[in-house]
Amino acid sequence: MHGLSRLGTGSNRSVSPSPPSSPRFRHGRYKNFAGGGGGVGRGGKQSAANKIVFVLISTVFRRKGVLLFAPLLYISGMLLYMGLLGFDVVSLKNAVVVVHRRSPPGSVYRSPQLFQKLWPHMEAESNATHNALMIAWNLKMHQGWKPCVNSIISKTGFSELPKSNGFLIIEANGGLNQQRLSICDAVAVAWLLNATLVIPIFHLNSVWRDSSKFGDIFDEEFFIHALRNHVNVVRELPEDVLQRFDNNISNIVNLRVKGWSSAAHYIQKVLPKLEAMGAVRIAPFSNRLAYSVPSNVQGVRCLSNFQALTFAEPIRTLADKMVERMVMNSSHSGGKYVSVHLRFETDMVAFSCCEYDGGEEEKREMDIARERSWRGKFRRRGRVIRPGANRMDGKCPLTPLEVGLMLRGMGFNNNTSVFVAAGNIYKAEKYMAPLKQMFPLLETKNTLTTPEELAPFKGHSSRLAALDYTVCLHSEVFVTTQGGNFPHFLMGHRRYLFGGHAKTIKPDKRKLALLFDSPHIRWETFRRQMKDMLRHSDVKGGELKKPSGSVYTFPMPDCMCKQTEAAANESSLSF
Repeated sequence: MHGLSRLGTGSNRSVSPSPPSSPRFRHGRYKNFAGGGGGVGRGGKQSAANKIVFVLISTVFRRKGVLLFAPLLYISGMLLYMGLLGFDVVSLKNAVVVVHRRSPPGSVYRSPQLFQKLWPHMEAESNATHNALMIAWNLKMHQGWKPCVNSIISKTGFSELPKSNGFLIIEANGGLNQQRLSICDAVAVAWLLNATLVIPIFHLNSVWRDSSKFGDIFDEEFFIHALRNHVNVVRELPEDVLQRFDNNISNIVNLRVKGWSSAAHYIQKVLPKLEAMGAVRIAPFSNRLAYSVPSNVQGVRCLSNFQALTFAEPIRTLADKMVERMVMNSSHSGGKYVSVHLRFETDMVAFSCCEYDGGEEEKREMDIARERSWRGKFRRRGRVIRPGANRMDGKCPLTPLEVGLMLRGMGFNNNTSVFVAAGNIYKAEKYMAPLKQMFPLLETKNTLTTPEELAPFKGHSSRLAALDYTVCLHSEVFVTTQGGNFPHFLMGHRRYLFGGHAKTIKPDKRKLALLFDSPHIRWETFRRQMKDMLRHSDVKGGELKKPSGSVYTFPMPDCMCKQTEAAANESSLSF
């Protein structure tokens, strides 16, 4: 007879075990070609262009051989998109037409030129009494939310922990927040299967190169204690269980679970093996649980992420000092400061395949960096790198200069205290100088701490990221510039702490690419565009989770209740 699972006993396992596809591909990308309005042949005369398109499409469908021309059509379309077929006539010389290729708007890095034009206007507003930091968020327009995780879990959970069906061992990889994702999903799966979770093993990642273990980053004792009423967690396998596998954890069967697997898949496929063998491994365990799961499973995810996972004492102690120092440095603005997650490290610039203003030297350095970290990935046959298209599509990391331009345009004056969370910035002396010029009260973890304080964390990227995470978490304004797990988790954590509002500036980088490529734009026009972008971030700050969204970024409504609902749930379970 099968043991209990959180979705019922073994006799109820009738749901399809097949895992869903990745949430990225959950919605169809192509619409019905034949359907839709405005078809060919309807009222009115067709233009010559419409007739040609109709003939071409009809031919493709009638004669499959014409499909051989599809690559040519695709390449032509890409050339048009890239602007490679766009030319400007310049002059006539000796009866010869001289033409130059026209770069599409937003495809070239011209931000330094824009900075030179707008800097006098910024200087004129130096020491202005008005500062957007004090009025960045209109919290009155947002319905207040309050955490109510325990009441959500208790609605369908057991009154006490049932007998364990076995031990679950997972391996977390990646950087700090990729590890956090794996840990929280593992807690949710252990709860779902009534399994005992072994403290996750951290895999040494070739990119992050951090040998830290769970207890070096997170508070193990608090983690176990905080989950005690929902999931049983142990530091290691008991001796008697390990002996059954010849004292070698590698002898425990490793289940290759597909990415984004559903809760039903775990019940159907993993639970029987767990019951039969008493222990199972899932390695790797990155993105192995679907975003869309029952609400009580979402509640366990939130419980783990927002309440049970706290940083280890050495990290917590130094991080708290850093926050205190930022607040002290910001006394002129009531202790409020701006934090920026700046992704302009060498590897990030290389991976983006974007071009800046470093010429041939930059291209050579980026080629070396790409080969060092991704060996051959960017040299594969058929791989086409289009820096201009990347920039127009908003995929290029913002430079420190561009972040400064954006913030000054939004109304943050030069008295604003700014904390920059980042790794080793590419050519930091060159690229950080304009940002420091615009914001003299700029700090990083290296300037907020003494060399002696930071020494134990050097060489451990996840521990350093934990320091950045904490200072950003408590800022009045958080600015994300390039996506990734760090801002996604931070935005969710800030929503959880600040009544449902992320208090985060998430810029429209496609729009920024166009504005930064407008060297003749007037300061008033640029400032108006930036303030519109700030207002848009304010509106999006209280966004609710969509079916395909992550509860780690959007904790409402799965893990938070509106204030009126929260008041009715005061009898929720407590730790």
